[in-house]
Amino acid sequence: MAYSRVQVTGVVRYVPEKCWNGLTLIPALPHLSASKGAALYDMNGRIVQIWEGLYGAFDNKLLPGGNILGTTGFMPGYWLDALDLVQKDWNGNMLWRFNNGEEVPELESGKKVLSARQHHDYQREDSPTGYYIPGMEPRPKGRMLINSTQTRDLPEFSRLPVADTRLLLIDENGTVEWAWSLFDHWDQLGVATTAKMVHFHNAPEFGNAGYVKTTYCNNVNWLGPNKWYDAGDERFHPLNIISDIRNLNVSFIIDHRSGDIVWRLGPDFEASKPLQDIGQIVGQHHGHMIPRGLPGEGNILIFDNGGQAGLGAPTPCAPTGYFNATRSHSRVIEIDPTTLKVVWSFNDERYNFNGDIEGLSISNLLFSHYCSSADRLPNGNTLITEFLWSRIIEVTPEGEIVWEFINPGGKVFRAHRYPYSWCPLERTPEEKSVTPAPNHRIRLDEKGTPFLADDDPFFHAVW
Repeated sequence: MAYSRVQVTGVVRYVPEKCWNGLTLIPALPHLSASKGAALYDMNGRIVQIWEGLYGAFDNKLLPGGNILGTTGFMPGYWLDALDLVQKDWNGNMLWRFNNGEEVPELESGKKVLSARQHHDYQREDSPTGYYIPGMEPRPKGRMLINSTQTRDLPEFSRLPVADTRLLLIDENGTVEWAWSLFDHWDQLGVATTAKMVHFHNAPEFGNAGYVKTTYCNNVNWLGPNKWYDAGDERFHPLNIISDIRNLNVSFIIDHRSGDIVWRLGPDFEASKPLQDIGQIVGQHHGHMIPRGLPGEGNILIFDNGGQAGLGAPTPCAPTGYFNATRSHSRVIEIDPTTLKVVWSFNDERYNFNGDIEGLSISNLLFSHYCSSADRLPNGNTLITEFLWSRIIEVTPEGEIVWEFINPGGKVFRAHRYPYSWCPLERTPEEKSVTPAPNHRIRLDEKGTPFLADDDPFFHAVW
């Protein structure tokens, strides 16, 4: 017997007067999305522009004037590694390309090809986070910070070669000016010896690539100008880099001059009272400093995924110690990096919106144990991407959802909102409120077309 159900997509909730209105850039990922390329949506879910054949280099990033950054595809057999990073104009014309990360063999032919091996993140100069910052614009051309990969023999970490994160700073011609490798700094990450042994014995081979790739940076951002550095705290130099590693439950800041890790959150959340108050972070993504010019500037914003992550002592859920921390919901938290106090949260069971401990404040509105993100908007709202459910929401500081979009193209790694003025639009799109219909009223007619039925008194009598 075949069953049909209604899967509502597009904008299902919209309160224009409470939103920071603009254009939302949705990436397409091969094998995870039905979209043909990067798409730009207005607030009512209408496509304003689409760049066919341009995929998210995990995400896409927009530049003033309507230029866009992304990739033309991923290396077969190296799925997490983008073949290149490219910049196209509003009409899809190629303006710039980088693929000089590492020469690697194609798995089928064995022929060596140049690949960017970029994965998860990248930033253009003067844009620390890649999303819109009032008074700060990414350069149309310039240096780039790239999260890349380099395969290395690291026998103390694995019997197989290890695909190590290699952060690159390149100039506009693609020349590498600076590089930093993750496994060279393992001892600065606060990871116990037990975790190192768990990685050695249990980290799995990545597909059929012949190497291990489970411990890597999934996010790179510059800190950018901030009040902490202005006050004399060298840890927060604007050119320092913040990143996180979901596999280790750790976020950290890299000194751009020495390469040393100078600030760290996790992986041990029992080490002090402030860390205990934050609570165990599990498999986090998109840890970054809120840029100057945005509400909350200087604080660290993190999408704390939940699910399973971490390496260490065995637990009932992880008898080998691999992925030994578990939580069954996601949350977004904003942390003062100097005191480690939680100053705002969304979907955190232990905090209300003022950061005070109390009972259940929200009932698990989020759960995506992979990918996902949170961007701070100029009006103080937060744009949250929930990868696994193809869902993007805009929430107010009070936690009200004022915009909700279900991507018809499938899963979304990370969405960003940009101002209308950045694009060559003929006119500003119409902004019309959307009130979500109760699920029990949605029906399918004989042709399978959704419609709203009259309110059903039986539903209220039963429920």
